[in-house]
Amino acid sequence: MKLAILSRNGKLYSTRRLVEAARQRGHTVRVLDPLRCYMRISSGGFQLRYKGRSLAGYDAVIPRIGASITRYGTAVLRQFELMGTYSPNPSDAILRARDKLRAHQLLAAQGIDLPVTVFGDNPDDTADLLSMLGPPPHVIKLNEGAQGAGVMLTEKPSASRSVVEALRGLYASFVVQEFIGEAEGADLRCLVVGDEVVASMRRQAPEGDFRSNLHRGGTALLAEATEEERAVAIRAARVLGLGVAGVDLIRAQRGPLVLEVNSTPGLEGIEGVCGVDVAGRIVDYLAARAE
Repeated sequence: MKLAILSRNGKLYSTRRLVEAARQRGHTVRVLDPLRCYMRISSGGFQLRYKGRSLAGYDAVIPRIGASITRYGTAVLRQFELMGTYSPNPSDAILRARDKLRAHQLLAAQGIDLPVTVFGDNPDDTADLLSMLGPPPHVIKLNEGAQGAGVMLTEKPSASRSVVEALRGLYASFVVQEFIGEAEGADLRCLVVGDEVVASMRRQAPEGDFRSNLHRGGTALLAEATEEERAVAIRAARVLGLGVAGVDLIRAQRGPLVLEVNSTPGLEGIEGVCGVDVAGRIVDYLAARAE
């Protein structure tokens, strides 16, 4: 298999592990900076070039596209797709997952439970919008934030209104969600590859915070997902069209709730905690699908 990995930094752990796993299995692999890829689009066909040379004949491509380059990165990925290259996470699926509001709408429409979420635009509707959610605490999230950035907790109605008004003043897109107190600052990361959860870990927020992201100082422990949790994670990834995903669940009293579906999950934390060759499972999945 001739494999491309779209990544801005070939030294990152996840990118390195994917390269290692591919080469151990005898595949040809190349890391491409998506911002150095450029394309020609015409009714007569599609072309991709990289540093003056043609990009053609790739069997599969793994997108490791950061949130800051979503628009350009998915355009490059779409060009690969139009040229016949397989991707476990198509460009449209990544765009669905990166937009929290859109993702929540799609998941809820399929009966997948998640924290109650409200969204509105006009300042005149703020009071009624928050009343639809219920009393605080409230979690306010930027619509395209990542790794816990742009996530705030408000504990009083006045604080919720103030944050909402401030974000509107900045023309930011955001959602407001119910706070699941019984989770006690923990969530469950399920790494989905195809129709299987290949690894799972429990992430715990540091003292004084409610965000369990490892990039925010959270800690991780090996955790076994229940059959119900595995089924929810696989369904959530499938609804958004992702073959590889990190699905974050909250263990609530009413059952597992989907917090977020990450289309570019990091591998370092979960491989270290679980001792699972997640990169190898991803490469094997690609090889089977590309054939």
